[in-house]
Amino acid sequence: MITSALVIKNGRIIDPSQGMDDTLDLLIADGKISKIQKPAEKNDKENIIEERDVPSSDRQVIDAAGLIVVPGLIDMHTHLREPGYEYKETIKTGCKAAAAGGFTSIACMANTKPVNDNPAITGIILKKAKQEGCVNVFPIGAVTLGLQGQVLTDMDALKKAGVIAVSDDGKPLSNISLAGITMGQTLRLDFPFISHCENADMVKGGVMNEGVISRSLNLRGIPAKAEESMLARDISLLESVGGILHIAHVSTAGSVRLIREAKARGITISAETAPHYFCLTDKAVKKYGAIAKVNPPLRTKADTEAIKEGLKDGTIDVIATDHAPHSRRDKDREFSLAENGIVGLETAVSLSLKLYHEGLLSLAELFRKMTINPARILKIDKGRVKAGWDADLTIIDPDAEVVVDRQKFKSKGKNTPFDGWKLRGKVVKTIVGGKIIFTG
Repeated sequence: MITSALVIKNGRIIDPSQGMDDTLDLLIADGKISKIQKPAEKNDKENIIEERDVPSSDRQVIDAAGLIVVPGLIDMHTHLREPGYEYKETIKTGCKAAAAGGFTSIACMANTKPVNDNPAITGIILKKAKQEGCVNVFPIGAVTLGLQGQVLTDMDALKKAGVIAVSDDGKPLSNISLAGITMGQTLRLDFPFISHCENADMVKGGVMNEGVISRSLNLRGIPAKAEESMLARDISLLESVGGILHIAHVSTAGSVRLIREAKARGITISAETAPHYFCLTDKAVKKYGAIAKVNPPLRTKADTEAIKEGLKDGTIDVIATDHAPHSRRDKDREFSLAENGIVGLETAVSLSLKLYHEGLLSLAELFRKMTINPARILKIDKGRVKAGWDADLTIIDPDAEVVVDRQKFKSKGKNTPFDGWKLRGKVVKTIVGGKIIFTG
């Protein structure tokens, strides 16, 4: 017997995993998608979600006419900060920010304190997410103990505890021997190694992109080659030893070219970028100061154009947020001492829809990179609008005008350079397991 139900009527359902793009009605029963059908015509008795499906007294109806309904968005690169940095973000506030941004599932990075490098910490994260979270939380475990790049973690134990990938994100895995072993482990354990590509020797204290802007501000620069040389190493390793490799936060034209060439050679590799890498250049540092300090750094106009082209031609598989909340004291200081990162969960949809409004991507192409692609890479059963699947859905008005207001963020972090930006596209509702968890 159905105990709870939600009906979504007249929405434009876009599910890239099935090539679905049609005006349909959805019946959600007890947290699962129960029925998908064409909207009823007058007197079309066979095409109506009827009382026999669920009594009207026990169901809620959403009229989604003029809106799009997509599989619940998935962010495969989130920093929730807890445990250890609760003054920046907690699992509870991070999940609320995700819901406000339309994300029903998030994968959280391991750079907590203590680091998520053992099953006990993984268990704490999962328990807290179940108790206080409102979206699905999937932990990513560390590659090395303490993120120190010296000793590999027990990846078997981490996977058994619930991690879905490994990464030392925030720090490059410089030891080539450990990187090769890690890639071999990913094949055996069937989960990805998410690589933070950065040649530490080439960074040498750099704090922003190396170029005209860094020189004008008298700030030490980070060359594009710092990212590209490590990426080239990882691709070479992947080609020789095999593995499941995903490249985090691609920021340079050279990186796009290397990934494109690798795919053309038949190498199985995936990659992500974040909205700030196709919406901002290093000129933003002049305007926003440390608020625009990220790692890898914001690059040049040529790099942003290359990233857009990489998104268009499929070289870049995923749009992730790299949501990195910080307190005011972390950012409101001398640029070279300020922390890297911006918050991204609550602005990702509106910023990413710029790619659609500019004619670069169709809605199906855009949301493929935010639903089924990350689901496939992380090997989680999410990212589809299909009978029998979890009713994780995001309802979006792609044309609504919005003004970013960081003071209204659910995240503890307010560190965004997009405050005050006028954008098109907003999240109307976020649904997890058939339950409406956010209404915008």
